[in-house]
Amino acid sequence: MIKITPDNNQKNPEIGEEQVVSDDLKEIKPPVLDSAETIIEQVEIQNVEETKKTTQNIFQGKTYRITILTERLIRLEYHSEGKFLDAFTQQVINRTFPKVELTLEEDERRISITTKYFKLNYVKEKPFQGSRLAPFSNLEVKLLETDKSWYFNHPEARNFGTTGNGFDEKGKPLIDKGLYSTDGFASLDDSNTLIMNQQGLLERSTEKRTDLYLFMYKKDFGLCLKDYFTLTGNPQMVRRHVFGIWWNRNEIYNYQDIKELIQNFAKYKIPLTNLLFGEFWHLKDKDDLTKLKTGYTFNRNLFPDPKSFCESMHDKGIYVGLQINPSEGIMPHEDAYNTFANALGLSEQYVIPFSVLDKFTIINYFEHLLKPLNNIGIDFFWIEHQNIETINALNHYHYKNMEQTKEKRPMLMARNGGIATHRYPIHYSGETSVSWEALKRLPYYNSLAANKGISFWSHDVGGYKNGTEDSELYTRHVQLATFSPIFRFSSQKGHYYKREPWKWDARTLSITKSYTILRHQLIPYLYTEAYKYYSYGTPIVRPLYYSLPAIVDEPTYKNEYYLGSELLVAPITAPKNKDMNRAVEKIYLPKGIWYDFKTGKKFIGDKRYIIFYKDEDYPVFAKFGSVIVLTSKEENLNKMTNPKHFEVHVFPGQSNTYTLYEDDGISNLYKEGYYIKTAFDYNYLQNNYTLIIRPIEGKTGFIPEKRDYTIRFRNTRESENVTIYLDNKQIIFDSYVEDNDFILEIKDVLTTSQITINCKGKDIEIDAIRIINEEIDSIISDLHLTTRIKEKIASIMFSPISIDKKRIQIKKLKKIGVDKRFIKMFLKLLEYAAEL
Repeated sequence: MIKITPDNNQKNPEIGEEQVVSDDLKEIKPPVLDSAETIIEQVEIQNVEETKKTTQNIFQGKTYRITILTERLIRLEYHSEGKFLDAFTQQVINRTFPKVELTLEEDERRISITTKYFKLNYVKEKPFQGSRLAPFSNLEVKLLETDKSWYFNHPEARNFGTTGNGFDEKGKPLIDKGLYSTDGFASLDDSNTLIMNQQGLLERSTEKRTDLYLFMYKKDFGLCLKDYFTLTGNPQMVRRHVFGIWWNRNEIYNYQDIKELIQNFAKYKIPLTNLLFGEFWHLKDKDDLTKLKTGYTFNRNLFPDPKSFCESMHDKGIYVGLQINPSEGIMPHEDAYNTFANALGLSEQYVIPFSVLDKFTIINYFEHLLKPLNNIGIDFFWIEHQNIETINALNHYHYKNMEQTKEKRPMLMARNGGIATHRYPIHYSGETSVSWEALKRLPYYNSLAANKGISFWSHDVGGYKNGTEDSELYTRHVQLATFSPIFRFSSQKGHYYKREPWKWDARTLSITKSYTILRHQLIPYLYTEAYKYYSYGTPIVRPLYYSLPAIVDEPTYKNEYYLGSELLVAPITAPKNKDMNRAVEKIYLPKGIWYDFKTGKKFIGDKRYIIFYKDEDYPVFAKFGSVIVLTSKEENLNKMTNPKHFEVHVFPGQSNTYTLYEDDGISNLYKEGYYIKTAFDYNYLQNNYTLIIRPIEGKTGFIPEKRDYTIRFRNTRESENVTIYLDNKQIIFDSYVEDNDFILEIKDVLTTSQITINCKGKDIEIDAIRIINEEIDSIISDLHLTTRIKEKIASIMFSPISIDKKRIQIKKLKKIGVDKRFIKMFLKLLEYAAEL
């Protein structure tokens, strides 16, 4: 199982570490920030002296340098003239590690270094070479206590891979080498990446060198990720609004179109948080709209007053992002062209090429092209570029530019540049097709990202282009997005792409609406999981094969993934059985006890199931003891502030503590202690359980002074004896039963107080185990057959006779006029029942 170890001075409640209660847990108003402008002249962000620091564990000759960074991580350098790199690169921004305990054996010809994890052997001064045949290897690293060894140019065939640049033109996922391997090792090549010079600017290397990082971690992949993040930079803390609903349709919108769009979202009570514009917001060639992908000037015919437009969106709680593609240069029609050209000393009118590695181009790009857009209220940019080197450099400069202000933490959306791109969320996967095949690839692609420490992939909900619009495909996209890091409706330009939920039939609209509202409710949970990712390096989406590697060889189950610490998702990626009117899903649940998140039904783990899902249902499971904190359905759907009303779902079975994290959601003040952590301590006994809600750390000036709580004890009977204390005072509350849940309502609770809820009674937990006969009965009930025939079918399906005899009787139903497709369907259901 993945094991994430926090730094020694950090405590992670999710892995059993002790919580430290802050002495300053009190209401403190955050300071008022002066407005800060981003200035690219401050791009000299790296302290040059820091680039010279490195670990004490260096072993160097005339042409080689070996650095033991941790007991699992090695840097291997070779240069024919001994010109080794001390500067940082675009990928590697830290090499200062503690001293490592190791054993050194060395003579004039060879060097051998041993740590807890590996033994390295190298023939000194030889260019690195290797082969699976030992005599041809002058560099080999043996993984101790295994039969595994890495050598130079090792194929690393057991590497599971990771997400690449996105999807190609044919819709196939691009896969890179990741860090997760059943070999227990992986290498990272930093030989040819951009180098950071003394000004903090990126440039190409002029030296031919070998510069590798080798991770030798056995089964400790969590520690491998920890080393990787220390080397390449920690994940960023994203803004809260990224977890809301995004809208991205590459249409030629004008201000009135957007007003009508927003009005429809409000009319149908569907949340909307992020409005993303593609290529048509800026000036284009009026005779050919396919031209001019690059632009920095709003088309005033579409948006006469861009500043007022942004202000009106902000008033509605909507954030605005623009696509930026600098590949075609800076053109004379841009508002800022003359200023930009003058800054570069140019007098003639021509298209100025864009060079990401030219200092003056980059400085003026931010100062004269992007700063005016920031000043009118644009919240973030979507960098659309295909060249990996350019992507990485732009990501780096954009983030460093945005870091100059405390008012907004850095944010952008861009394609994946490879190594270290976890520093630059959000990732854009490219234009996916409208098809079941494309949908099938998305969950696995999301989980592959964890193999290089990435969490925030953004895909086109509904598919971006081509294909056939289909309501079932659309709703399954929506459901997957609900339980994914990013939820972004998207399509290319075209009247008949139906991304607007209200353009579908009433049933599809109803399902879509319910899931978008659920997504909005999930934001407190998702934001807390994002904080864990930022703090401890735990990816939000984690593949099932971390705990069960063999599952990757079973295509039926490889799409399943963990979403945060409490949920497991088994996505539906194929059309339903039309006769059953159900999606038939084969699902594996890991060890333990699991509960259907919607119905609360219990499933015993370490088993395979066949489950039937209606259009409105989706396979999401909460582990026993889970505490999942949601915002209530009544909260403002576009509101990204911390909610006043929490709905807390508590699943029985074992004790657990879930620590909710909150801050202002957008600024960098959390780095100065302006956040709050609230513990939800669930102490479970079969007939006596307690839930304690208590603030444990931080400052409270940016959360509501008082809160309402709906506590939903899942799969639980009404308790005979309930007491609730606010601090030391017993309080009044409301309670009721809904479906299989026991619910408590608590109003107007000070957020600095402790709530203690104790429930006692006999046989409190409902043993609502999932039974396949109930699902078969539901399928029979929905069939378009006469009641008499339904009763006949039920008498066969639920009789105590053998499966073989049931098959014979089902086949005889054709004599009374039952269509052969229904007979075939019930024979299939008997097969499913036999499998279980």
